[in-house]
Amino acid sequence: MDIEHFYIEKGQGKPIFLLHGNGENSTYFRGQIDALAKHYKVFAIDTRGHGKTPRGTMPFTIRQFADDLLGFMDKHQIEKAHILGFSDGANIAMIFAMRYPDRLDRLILNGANLNTSGVKRTTQIPIEIGYKIARKFADKNDSAKQNAEMLGLMVNDPNVMPEELTSISAKTLVIAGTKDMMKAEHTRLIAASIPNSELVFISGNHFIANKKPEEFNRVVLQFLQS
Repeated sequence: MDIEHFYIEKGQGKPIFLLHGNGENSTYFRGQIDALAKHYKVFAIDTRGHGKTPRGTMPFTIRQFADDLLGFMDKHQIEKAHILGFSDGANIAMIFAMRYPDRLDRLILNGANLNTSGVKRTTQIPIEIGYKIARKFADKNDSAKQNAEMLGLMVNDPNVMPEELTSISAKTLVIAGTKDMMKAEHTRLIAASIPNSELVFISGNHFIANKKPEEFNRVVLQFLQS
């Protein structure tokens, strides 16, 4: 692999990966790491080109990030793990679940989307405008290039069809905020398309793990331990 991931490791027991969202890093899960580490071996990793993990030379896509996670697991000799992903991290987890079902135990998708139609237009339109502007200057400015790549993840990825989700065999929790930037009907579609899934809405916005950690953790642990 062309990169070395930065990651936070804590706890003992069955491994669980925490995958942050777009433009964030592993510290997003500061409200989850200690709580989950009481029961599991937590790996909160910085995705390629995020936080303290270098960009590397490979494509900057959700599917590449899923392959990066597989590489991390292989390097650390982790055969199977739970995965909790938030936003783009949930999309990475979703792709991973479809590509590498034998490497996954339970799956938690927090604020996932299949494509741009799942995002409320009040959120998506500024992203698309910003992406077009950043692309225009990407060849002249490194900062614009980086911004274009980051925004591109929310414009071009993950592009998954609902019927593809039927291949996910892991027991799955789909979780979102009642006032999420993801459309509620889109979240319900994801849950309905995954054969062995549960759906939970928590009062709040897209960032329920960060804003309501106790309630979020309670739902997650109940799912993992059921």
